[in-house]
Amino acid sequence: MRILGIESSCDETAAAVVEETADAAKPWVVRSSVVASQAEIHREWGGVVPELASRQHLRDICGVVERAMAESQTGPRDLGAIAVTQGPGLVGSLLVGLAFAKSLAAVWDLPLVPVHHLAGHIESLFLEHGPLPLPAVILVASGGHTSLYEVRQPGRYVPLGRTRDDAAGEAYDKVARLLGLGYPGGPVIDRLARGGDDRAVAFPIARMTHPDRNAPLLKGQWDFSFSGLKTAVLRYVKARGAGWTPSATEAADICASFQRSVVEALLDRTFAAARWCGARSVGIAGGVSANSRLRADAMAGGERIGLQVFVPSLALSTDNAAMIAAAGLRRFHAGVRAGDDLNADPSLRLV
Repeated sequence: MRILGIESSCDETAAAVVEETADAAKPWVVRSSVVASQAEIHREWGGVVPELASRQHLRDICGVVERAMAESQTGPRDLGAIAVTQGPGLVGSLLVGLAFAKSLAAVWDLPLVPVHHLAGHIESLFLEHGPLPLPAVILVASGGHTSLYEVRQPGRYVPLGRTRDDAAGEAYDKVARLLGLGYPGGPVIDRLARGGDDRAVAFPIARMTHPDRNAPLLKGQWDFSFSGLKTAVLRYVKARGAGWTPSATEAADICASFQRSVVEALLDRTFAAARWCGARSVGIAGGVSANSRLRADAMAGGERIGLQVFVPSLALSTDNAAMIAAAGLRRFHAGVRAGDDLNADPSLRLV
C-alpha cells in the first residue's frame, strides 16, 4: 500500500509518498519526499510570520504534491489513503494542508487519516530504522516543541515530560537573534559552536524539582525549561555595554557555552527517564535532532550505559511529509479515518 502524506504545520510545505514493504526489518520505504522551505521569506523578520506562512503554503502546495506524485511515479489509483497533519501548529498553515488533503480525498475517493505532528516526528525514527527495541523513550525537540514520550507499543505514545516555557529550537532562534546571527538560529549556532570554548561562559541549566500545576499528570522531574538560559545570555550581552558587538571568538564561545547547556539539559532528562522506564532504546527526533553536538553526545551517552540511541537522517529531522505518511500508515491500520468535517487543531494534544 502507498500513502500520500501532506504537512503544512508551520513554514514548510511538504508532500511525500511512502510505501509498505514485506520486510519486517524495514516495513516502510520513502518513494518521494518534497519540501518547499520558507526560510528565506521569514529570515528578514527574524522568525516565522503566520500570515506570510499561510499565504506561501497556498502558492506552493499544488506544485509540491504534484512533484511528490510524479517523482514516486504514483497515480491516484496507486494510493490507499491520504495522511495530513491536523495539528498542532499555526492554524492558517494547518488549514491550507488540511483543505487540500480533504479535497484530494474526496475527488480521488480515498480515506483521509489525520496525524499529530509530533507523532510524525516519533514515527520518523521507525521510518528510518525500522522497529525500535521497545520500550523506548523518545525526545522530540524542535522550534515549537520539546517533549519526552515513552513508547511501549507501536503507535502508543505516553507523555513523560515537556518544556514549561520555550522550546529548545525556539531558544536557539532567540539567542541567534540576540547575537545578530540571523534566522534560523539552530544551524548557525551549531556551526559557530564548533570553534568555541563551551566552558567560556557558565550559563545555567534549569532542573525541575516539582510537578507543573498545568500538567498534573506529569511527574515534573523530566520537564524542561529554557527561558532562564535565554535570559542569562541576554544579561551576559547587556553586561558588555550598549552597542557591544561580539568578536568572532566571543560569538563562538557564547554559542558553544549556550549549546552545551541546552544539550546537557535535553540528554540529562532523556537518559534519566529512560532509566526510570527501563527503556531498551532512546530516540531523538525533531528539528533539533539535526544538531551535531546533540547527536554526538547522545551516541556517546548511550554507549557509556549500553543503551541504543536512534536519530533520523537529516532529511527526516526537520519538518517533512514522509514522517506524516508513516504515522498515517500506523493510524490507517489502527482503523483511524476522518470525515469531511475534520478541522485543524493548533493545540492538538498527543496522548
